Amino acid sequence: MIVPVILSGGSGTRLWPLSRRNHPKQLLNLIGEHSLLRNTAERGYGVDGAQPPVVVCNESYRFMVAEELRAAGIKPEAIFLEPQGRNSAPAIAAAAFHVRKNNPDALMLVMPSDHAIYDLDKFKTAVTVGVEPAKSGDLVLFGIVPDRPETGYGYIRTAGDFKSMASQAVQEFVEKPDLETAKTYLESGEYLWNAGIFLFSPDAFLEKLEQLEPEIYTACLAATEKARTDLDFVRLDEESFTASPAKSVDYAVIEKVDNLSVVPFDGGWSDIGSWDSLMRERERDQAGNVIAGDVLAKNVGNSFLHSSGRLLGVVGVDDVIVVETSDAVLVAGREHGQEVSGLVNELKKQGRAEADNHRKVYRPWGSFEAVDSGDRFQVKRIIVKPGGVLSLQMHHHRAEHWVVVKGTAKVLVGEKEILLQEDQSTYIPLGTMHRLENPGKINLELIEVQTGSYLGEDDIQRFEDVYGRSE
Repeated sequence: MIVPVILSGGSGTRLWPLSRRNHPKQLLNLIGEHSLLRNTAERGYGVDGAQPPVVVCNESYRFMVAEELRAAGIKPEAIFLEPQGRNSAPAIAAAAFHVRKNNPDALMLVMPSDHAIYDLDKFKTAVTVGVEPAKSGDLVLFGIVPDRPETGYGYIRTAGDFKSMASQAVQEFVEKPDLETAKTYLESGEYLWNAGIFLFSPDAFLEKLEQLEPEIYTACLAATEKARTDLDFVRLDEESFTASPAKSVDYAVIEKVDNLSVVPFDGGWSDIGSWDSLMRERERDQAGNVIAGDVLAKNVGNSFLHSSGRLLGVVGVDDVIVVETSDAVLVAGREHGQEVSGLVNELKKQGRAEADNHRKVYRPWGSFEAVDSGDRFQVKRIIVKPGGVLSLQMHHHRAEHWVVVKGTAKVLVGEKEILLQEDQSTYIPLGTMHRLENPGKINLELIEVQTGSYLGEDDIQRFEDVYGRSE
C-alpha cells in the first residue's frame, strides 16, 4: 500500500510573471494540456498499490488545488493547509503523522508538485524497485541519471550501476557544483541528480526526525493533533506549525542518516524551476526559439517568447526571455533567468500586487478580472460558475453596479431578492448587505463597476460564506 504525498507549497518566483504567489507554477499548464499538480497526482495515483493522495499546500490556493484533483477524478485522502510555509521537512512530517495514524502499514511516496516525468512506466517500475528497501526501513531516494553537466541540482554519489535500476547505497551527497565539477561528475558515471522524490514508511521517517530535529517533530505532531477540518481541507494548527524550524527535508534528515537507498531513474525528468529548464522541455523552432501565444519574431534565436494575450513583437536579439501577461512584461537575458526571483522580492518590498496575483484572480465560486481603474472607480469582469455563490457581504467604502452579459444572476440586495437576465442590471448602495449567485447551468458573466473612496479587496465584511472563508 502506497500513499502519494504531494508537496504543493512553493510559489515558483523564478517563473514570474506567469507564476504568482497565489497562482503558482504547479497550477499552470506549462507542459502538456494539464497542470503540473494534476500530472503529479495522476502519476502517483497510477503506481501499483496507490491509495488516495495526501496533499500539503498553501491555504491561499486551496480551492484551486481541490479543483485540479477533482478534474483528474481523484478524491484525496486529505488536503493539509499550511498557515505559513516552513519548507519541506515540516510539510512531510505533518503528512507522515497523518499516514501513520490512518494507514500505519503504508509507504509514503513523497513528490514535489512541480516536476515533469515523461516515461510513466519506468517511473512505476522505479517505485516498485524501491518498495522492498522501504519496507525494510530504508529511506529510499530516486536519483535521476544525468544527461548533461548541470549546476542547478544537488548530486548523489553511488557505486555507478545505473543500467539495472536496482536500488543501491548512497555514498555521498554533493551540493550544486560549478560547471567544471559537474562535467567530472557526468564523466565518472557515479553521480545522480537528487530529484527530491522519496519512498519510506512514516515510522522510519518520523523516528529519524525525532532524533535529529526534535523541534520539528514536536511542533508538527502538535499541529496535526490540533488540526481542524474546514470543508474538504485540514487546517494545521497555526501556532504549533509556525513554531517549527523551517528546514528542507534534505538538510533536516536525508543527508544525516545511514539507512538510505537510491533507485536510478532515466525516464525523462525536469523540475521546471526556471525559464531555462522550461525552455528545455518545450518544442523549439528552427531558430531554437520556444514560442507561445501571439508572437511575431524576426531575426531572433535561442529565445523564450510567450504572449498571454497581446501581440508580442521581438526583433534582432538572441538568448532572451520575453514573457507578456495582462499586467506585466518580463525581459531578461537567458543567462540571468535565475535572478527573476530577486525581481519578485523587490516587487514585494514595494507592496506591488503583481508579486502575488494576476489581473485575473480565482475564487472558489469562479474568478474576477480587473478591466480598468481610475480615481474613485474600478471595472471588473466577474465569472460565477454554475452553482457558485459569493458570500453574503457588505462594503464600507464602495458602491457597485452589476450588468449581466451572460447567464442568469440571483441577487440579494438588502431584503430584496431578484433574478437578472442578460442585459439587465442592478445597483448595490454603499453599506448594503448583498449576495450574488449563479442558479443556472452555464457560467454567469457580468461587468461590475465599483465607485467610492477606497476600492481595495480588503473592504469586505462577510456575514455568511458557503466556502468557510472568514472575514
